[in-house]
This record gives sequence, structure tokens and C-alpha cells, in this order.
Amino acid sequence: MERVGRLGRLGRLGTGIGWRPEIADAVERMPGIDWVEAVSENLCPGHLPDSLLRLRERGVTVVPHGVSLGLGGAERPDAGRLAALAERARVLESPLVTEHIAFVRAGGPLTASPPLEAGHLLPVPRTRDALDVLCENVRIAQDALPVPLAVENIAALISWPDDEEMTEGQFLYELADRTGVRLLIDVANLHTNHVNRGEDPAEALAELPLEAIAYVHVAGGVERDGVWHDSHAHPVARPVLDILTDLASRVTPPGVLLERDENFPEGEELEAEVEAIRAAVEKGRAAGTVPAATGPKAVTPRAARAGAGAGAGAGAGAGDAVRQRLGLAQAALLSALVAGTPAPEGFDRVRLGVQARALAGKRADVVAKVAPELPEILGAGYRPAFLAYAHRRPMTDGYRRDALAFVEHLMRDGGTQDADARRELREWWLERSGPVPRPERAGVRWARATRRVLLRR
Repeated sequence: MERVGRLGRLGRLGTGIGWRPEIADAVERMPGIDWVEAVSENLCPGHLPDSLLRLRERGVTVVPHGVSLGLGGAERPDAGRLAALAERARVLESPLVTEHIAFVRAGGPLTASPPLEAGHLLPVPRTRDALDVLCENVRIAQDALPVPLAVENIAALISWPDDEEMTEGQFLYELADRTGVRLLIDVANLHTNHVNRGEDPAEALAELPLEAIAYVHVAGGVERDGVWHDSHAHPVARPVLDILTDLASRVTPPGVLLERDENFPEGEELEAEVEAIRAAVEKGRAAGTVPAATGPKAVTPRAARAGAGAGAGAGAGAGDAVRQRLGLAQAALLSALVAGTPAPEGFDRVRLGVQARALAGKRADVVAKVAPELPEILGAGYRPAFLAYAHRRPMTDGYRRDALAFVEHLMRDGGTQDADARRELREWWLERSGPVPRPERAGVRWARATRRVLLRR
């Protein structure tokens, strides 16, 4: 009950934008920004970016947004990842932290199979087993965090065969009802699931516990061949703003935030998108009868309301057998997506192919950011070489290790015929694969940069 009381003290956030290093200056100059959200895994508590520190000094709230817990996975949340999220909340003096209703890894000891990393947020099946596991994982996270937790609905390209057991709205309602967790509602993800899975956003909103909403995400995407990709790299589409208006006609959201992760426009365009979001909220308030928000009300978990006599489904944890069943199903799906194994029964094979290609493309893009020297060395050959490497070689230990494994593959299997590129790849690998960086590497970098400058003349 103590946690429920603390949840009830959350205040209004207002209008915000996702803070990213590429747009840090624009965010600082942007008028009317009450708060920002930063990806937790990209922050080092002892070395926070100066931009975030300046925003904090101005009284701008900063919320850490986690992407790697995998609360929807079969395993219990990793204590180290929870401790890192808690530390960022304390350092930033944040009123809450957020994560996703998703799984991001599978395999390992629970299923006696190789560990696999998705590098992406994947949907959980809307089943009682998955809900039991998710509820217990959320409770574990809540107990480890110093501030309230809110969890986000995700976008999906694929559906589980047994998703008909519950609608998304019912699933989220049950989750909030059983745990008291806040909800971070992404209206762009509702639009994605409408296009890709035929789910009605209005029906989902009608089934949600609106009093549990902590804040709302708004983001852009793009449709290709009838599939909506939640890219966070395109302008916010009108249907997404319409869903936001619908939500705002039902309840005034305590906070609304624009997300943009790629293809950043000029500051003026970002400001225009923020203004469009404000206008969509005001339009909803004018059309509805909801009062101005003062902060989300606490959702008392069912187990606390019912007392000791609550049913097993309300307060009991998920047993090992339930976790193993879920783990086997998630491992089979992830293996099909990243390792080229056969599609599990009941899945749409065409959609699995679309998702697999999207995962490989995102993996190539992130490795290029983590190791920007590799696209420089390989030029136009980087992407096709990486996609060929990734086809049957799943990521098992993060993007930095993935970059090393990619270069090892190129050196071992002759992935490039260019002698200069092979030499540079070898130097790159030698510096990063050992415990101590090689001091002569600075000279190699200088020589390479000089050569490229001369070649461009």
C-alpha cells in the first residue's frame, strides 16, 4: 500500500520531447518544453551530458526511458539492469522511470538453448501465461526502483497465433489492475498495430484504465507495401494525431512527448511538430468533457483491494513451468527472426520475413553508429556485407561484440577483396579485441584520415 500512495503523488508533466545528443542544442532553445525523456542505457550517471545538466538546472524534468529490461521476457528482470535504471532515476531526480511491455532476448538456461538478442522490442503473446509472467516481472522491477514505474505498449509487425485470448486494451487493463503500474501510452504504436494487425485504436482506448496513464508518446513512421514501420524518423502522421485527439477527449494526459530518433530535422520543424501535438490535445479537450489533469490517480492493485483472499491469478507469481513454456515459445520465434530457423507454427511467414529484414537492417544501422569506422572502411559495401553476415549469425552479446564478430567474419571468410580495407579492418580489430588499446592506433587513424582527405581533392 505504501507504493500505491507514492504513485498517487505523481504530478503533471506537460509537453516534452525526447532528448537526443543530435538535437540537444535545439531542445535547449525550444520554447515551452516542460520535460524531456532520455534513453537510460545511453546515459552514464557520473558523466551526464552538459545539455541535460543545464536543462535540470532550469527546472526541466528528465525521465529515464529504458529499452533493455525485457519485462515481457520469460526470465526474471536482471538485477544489474534494474540497479542501473534506479541509479539514473536517483541522479536525475526523476519522478518516474519507464520501460516497455516487450521481450528483447530469449534462450539461455531456462530453455537449455543458445542465448539470443533481438536488438529490438518484440511483442509478447496476449495470453494468461504471458500476463502472469509480466505481472511478476513488473512487481520485481517496482520493488527495485526508487520511483514509480510506467510501461509502454509497443508497435508490432507480427501477431502471435493466440493473441485472440485478450485484446491489447484488456491485456493492459489487467496488467495495471493487478500491479498498480502506470501506463505509457504510445498513440503512434496504436496506429502501427491498426495498420499491421487490424486492431482498432478507439477500441483499445475505450478498454484502457485511463486513470493509470502517466504520459503519452507521439512519433512518426512510414508505410511501405501495406506495412507501417514505426521509424521515429519521419514526421508525425495525421492518423496518429487523430488518435491523440481521441485520447485527449477521454482524459487529459498528464504529459505528452514527441519522439524522434533518426533523420533529425531543423529545430523549426521539431517545434512545429510539438505545436501540432499541443493542438491535437486541445482539440480533444474541446470535444470532450474531461477536466484538466493534475496527475494520474493511483491504481490500487487487485490483490491489495481484495486482501488475503485474492485469487491466485491476482497475486501469485508465475511458476517455473509457466516461465519455461513462455521461454520456449519466445526462443522459437526469435530464432526464426534472427537465426534463419523455421517459422513456428501459426505465424504469418510473410510477416516474419518483413520483421526479420527490419531487425537485420536496424542491427546494421546500430553497429554503424557503435563502430562508425566500419562504414568508412568498407564504403558502399558495408551494408550488404553486414546483412549477409547477419543472415544466420544472431546477436548474442550486444552491439559492440556484434561489430567485433562481424569484422572477425570478414577477416576469416574473405568478406572484402580490397587489400587496404583488409589491413584497416585488421588494425581496427586488434585495437578493440584486446584488453588494452594499441597506442599506435592514433597514428593509423591520422594516416587514414589524411589519405581520405587527399583522395577527395
